[in-house]
Amino acid sequence: MFEPPAWDERYAGQERFWSGNPNPQLVAVASGLTPGTALDVGCGEGGDVIWLAGQGWTVTGADFSANGLARAARHAEEAGVADRVDWWQVDARAFAADGRSYDLVTSHYLHAPDGGMVEVTRRLTDAVAPGGHLLVVGHAPSGEFTRMSAAHRKAMFLAEDLLPGLPDDFEVLVAEQRQRVLQREGGPVEAEDSTLLARRREAS
Repeated sequence: MFEPPAWDERYAGQERFWSGNPNPQLVAVASGLTPGTALDVGCGEGGDVIWLAGQGWTVTGADFSANGLARAARHAEEAGVADRVDWWQVDARAFAADGRSYDLVTSHYLHAPDGGMVEVTRRLTDAVAPGGHLLVVGHAPSGEFTRMSAAHRKAMFLAEDLLPGLPDDFEVLVAEQRQRVLQREGGPVEAEDSTLLARRREAS
């Protein structure tokens, strides 16, 4: 499940795979920011992209799944925000900003294998404009995920695990695990979101 073909297969059907609701940590952070430009890496079906656009942001949704991006574009059209978004097919593990910069760069529940999220975080920092913010959220290791494969569990991380990926000109604002309620077939269960929020300092 760490490669594009598996996600293209997931997104090949007609049914919505995710809820479409924005992730709670994104809402908590972005609601306190002045809307500007944003990049959401690992955007999937576009729920966070669409929410940001609805809040007045100009947003780029990035994902390595062509089917996911096509589905996200349809959802943006349906939500009436297509004029505020664009799409970028890219693998986060090979992400390069190439001169692009954004006021907010986010990634939610993207889990690179073999501890690769430190390198992904480092790559994402290159896209953060001076004074801009980076928000990376993922599943913290938890007993709730014991049914997953060892590879999936190894890809999970604590917020502080990502700190080596931040350059010296970033200030850490939040590096903690935050409780979140997951909806499962047997009812709601509690899990933790590893949440890293950092700000790039303005050039002196």
